[in-house]
Amino acid sequence: MAMTMNGAVTLPADRATVWEKLNDPEILKRSIPGCQELERTGENGFTATAKVAVGPVKATFKGNVTLSDIDPPNGYTISGEGQGGVAGFAKGGAKVRLEDAEGGGTVLNYDVEAQVGGKIAQLGGRLINGVAKKYADEFFANFAKALEPEGAAPAA
Repeated sequence: MAMTMNGAVTLPADRATVWEKLNDPEILKRSIPGCQELERTGENGFTATAKVAVGPVKATFKGNVTLSDIDPPNGYTISGEGQGGVAGFAKGGAKVRLEDAEGGGTVLNYDVEAQVGGKIAQLGGRLINGVAKKYADEFFANFAKALEPEGAAPAA
């Protein structure tokens, strides 16, 4: 089953900082919901392990992630695939583009295309798209937190 998702989020940091954090495995690991492991395997590659839940199906996915079309500090394409055992598989990619936001900060634009198969695909598109949106929102909330300066006072 194929799905697409796109959007934009404004982040509270300059483009160079956002770019640096988008390429930091530790920041990405903390930002990706359910991510248990993210290790660099080469200059533009990673292995990843993440626990996900889609409705009643819970699985641990293990797979590979590759960065391509790298254009610092403007964006890249991230692609990957993972196996979740009996739950199925997921593969896809996202084009990520950074641009300066009016009034400061950085706008991160993303276009995602993914395919899922196995038990997860049997759950239906509406549920899968809803869960994907939830995970994306959670990623960006976590990533925005990672961009805050160390020791910054929380917003009131």
